[in-house]
Amino acid sequence: QVQLVESGGGLVQAGGSLRLSCVASGSTFTIGDMGWYRQAPGKRRELVAIFSSRGSAKYADSVKGRFTISRDNGKNTVYLQMDSTKSEDTAVYYCYGSNIYLSGDYWGLGTQVTVSS
Repeated sequence: QVQLVESGGGLVQAGGSLRLSCVASGSTFTIGDMGWYRQAPGKRRELVAIFSSRGSAKYADSVKGRFTISRDNGKNTVYLQMDSTKSEDTAVYYCYGSNIYLSGDYWGLGTQVTVSS
């Protein structure tokens, strides 16, 4: 089993910055890709950014150039640096980890990010 615990959410003014962290524990050797999804009220959960096990990063078009994902494998942690935030970034942000051995990927409980305009 793997547990993903997010931290760093909160309230930020538009244009400001926030850094999210997600620490994995348990059977972390089963984790492949790690990343972030978000879900705004009334909307579907969407990919924000993902960092593959091979070291490449992928971003949603809406956050390219503003958000940066990074990963520290030694600390089993993935980060999301959010800069130049916009009101439309307001959502619950979920940490994600792919399960490379079995079906059933891993999810954190989420952390709220609110961007005030």
